Amino acid sequence: MNVRFEPAGPLRGQLTAPPDKSISHRAALLAAMHDEPVRVENYLDAADTRSTLDALRSLGALVEQRPDGLVVRGSGLREAREGHDPIDVGNAGTLMRLLPGWLAAQAGRTYTLDGDASIRRRPIDRVADPLRLMGAQVDATRERYPPFVVRGARLRSIAYELPVASAQVKSCVLLAGLVASGVTTVTEPAPSRDHTERILRAAAVPVHRNGRHVTVTNTDELELETVRVPGDSSSAAFPITAALLVARSKIVVGDLGANWTRTGYLRILERMGGVLVGELEEPTGDDIPPVEPVTELDVRASPLAGTVVEADEVPLAIDELPLVALVGCFAEGETVVHGAQELRVKESDRIAGVVEGLSGLGARIEATEDGFAVTGTGGLRGGRLDARGDHRLAMVGAVAGLASREGVEVVGMEAAEVSYPGFAEDLRTLL
Repeated sequence: MNVRFEPAGPLRGQLTAPPDKSISHRAALLAAMHDEPVRVENYLDAADTRSTLDALRSLGALVEQRPDGLVVRGSGLREAREGHDPIDVGNAGTLMRLLPGWLAAQAGRTYTLDGDASIRRRPIDRVADPLRLMGAQVDATRERYPPFVVRGARLRSIAYELPVASAQVKSCVLLAGLVASGVTTVTEPAPSRDHTERILRAAAVPVHRNGRHVTVTNTDELELETVRVPGDSSSAAFPITAALLVARSKIVVGDLGANWTRTGYLRILERMGGVLVGELEEPTGDDIPPVEPVTELDVRASPLAGTVVEADEVPLAIDELPLVALVGCFAEGETVVHGAQELRVKESDRIAGVVEGLSGLGARIEATEDGFAVTGTGGLRGGRLDARGDHRLAMVGAVAGLASREGVEVVGMEAAEVSYPGFAEDLRTLL
């Protein structure tokens, strides 16, 4: 589906951030690891998160949509049902990387995971390697791609050092560690999203952080009644960026997740001169709060200056880095991103996608081995951008169209449904 986004006048009004996709995946999965009902409030209804619910049903969980939220009742930590058909993760990379942590602990049972064409291009060796060290057997296509098979086992605890900061790999190992003997430790080279740890804390699981080390202890059961999903800062980043770039815009974004491990992009925007007013959580050190903070954010159109995003900032802004490239087109000076090679194995090669897409709209942007460099020209001409089936590139194209001189036609705009089903309508309400 091709959709054209014309240059816009000021964006004005209030927007409620859509439910957080990352937390929705985790909340449903951890709810299914209970043997008592758990209510998940404000669960995101999108293609990716529906894949998670379908996967949990195939594993024996009961899932019910109620007026007060989603209710999930699973079979406990150690009794996921073994099915004959492959578990279809669709386009959900988070599900593909987290779910094996639970399945690896199902001793004597075998599961096959598969997904769409995009998922089949995404490597799973970074979750397979630690699970094998814990005693599970993982057999992947060409040794590192889906479809792949997980054979559960009696797991042993490990101390595992992540080669690259990744909340998904960290979460996979921690979930396996819930059933492994003893204490499992994951060491991160840099902080990453801590949503899994927060939900585990809320579920009375012994999980602790000591500097770069996160530990979880074998547990018999989880104790969780309700999880509330806050607004998604990664999805809200698109209307926030539009408001910064379109002259005279002023919007308010409510129910925005303010977790410090998710607001790296907002910090980058502030450094570039963006006017963003709201209470963002400060780093919590070794503390792991059992709740997700929220805020209301005022955003105003702002003159912006280029910046350098270093490798240690990348894990806390990984999903929004294509937007950094877009903002760099409008900023004064050069904007450079280092250490972002992870973008090459997302839903698409996002470095190639954003460089090709923005170049076609008139940007002065070049790819590097681990990121990109943009020379600001004060704006974009416009044109045509192919989303490559990637939801975030589709939304980058839409925002670029609103801020451009001639408008942008986005090829494959339907990809936005994966994470933000109401995106186009939300933009319309602000115009």
